[in-house]
Amino acid sequence: MSHAIRIHATGGPEVLSFDEIAVGAAGPGEARVRHTAVGVNYIDTYHRSGLYPVTLPSGLGTEAAGVVEAVGAGVDWVAPGDRVAYCTGPLGAYGTERVMPADKLVKLPAAVDDRSAAALMLKGLTVQYLFRQTFPLKGGETILFHAAAGGVGLIACQWARALGVTMIGTVGSDAKAALAREHGCTHTIVYTRENFVDRVKEITGGKGVPVVYDGVGKDTFPASLDCLSRRGMFASFGNASGPIAPFNILLLLQKGSLYATRPTLAHHAVDRASLSAMAGELFAMVEAGKVRADIGQTFALKDAADAHRALQGRQTTGATLLLP
Repeated sequence: MSHAIRIHATGGPEVLSFDEIAVGAAGPGEARVRHTAVGVNYIDTYHRSGLYPVTLPSGLGTEAAGVVEAVGAGVDWVAPGDRVAYCTGPLGAYGTERVMPADKLVKLPAAVDDRSAAALMLKGLTVQYLFRQTFPLKGGETILFHAAAGGVGLIACQWARALGVTMIGTVGSDAKAALAREHGCTHTIVYTRENFVDRVKEITGGKGVPVVYDGVGKDTFPASLDCLSRRGMFASFGNASGPIAPFNILLLLQKGSLYATRPTLAHHAVDRASLSAMAGELFAMVEAGKVRADIGQTFALKDAADAHRALQGRQTTGATLLLP
């Protein structure tokens, strides 16, 4: 029998249940995928806690790599035996196998192994839309990226270096600062002992940066706005410390006619063509040696609760994987 992590109530990591499940046949437009590696992402904790409401009982997880076992009618872009990965679509990646919409799958090139794919898909495509679509970077810019030693952050460090971008990254410790610099972050700020607004102004000669990419949320707002130059953009793509409280939009005027956006991957990878194009750019970066997966820790699938505790306790670096 197959197994999956499911939640029957929202709450802390203790609500994660390792259940035996039945996996059906692939219907029209669907594929049955046997997982080889599953990505753990901060959004998973939002679904588990109820911050992002789900219908209970529910599966968990949006990212995995594996092998296609069967396809339903009308599916001709993947076939049994293909190595594939995904990071959007219905919840349920925390499992040994599943049936899912086949248009959410991308085929993996030989140069990208399964574990790397499970570590890179959601985080790498997040960096792709942030750097190439939300605020397109051309090279030569100086940017601020919060949580630079996290899973998304380490990919951002590498991508920024490849683009010729000077990246300022906030981190929680000297060890994480060293890790971020190793991956391409030009300047690191240890936020536990340094004021990141003062340091950004010091590094930029008082100018500030044209864009702040923020996956932290409550703890870095509104100070992030004070790091921006006039007409700069605040791109809030996550809430690791909790959601940002409602604020008066006049704050953006007062701090320099700023822009603020709350993008998400689902609104960029809206169809198979968009997803394929974004994944193609990510995989090209990997094949060129400019971006690599940084897998900091792995857990058995049944130990998903321990993975969530480590993630929320800021005890992780890079990507976290569950192994079925």
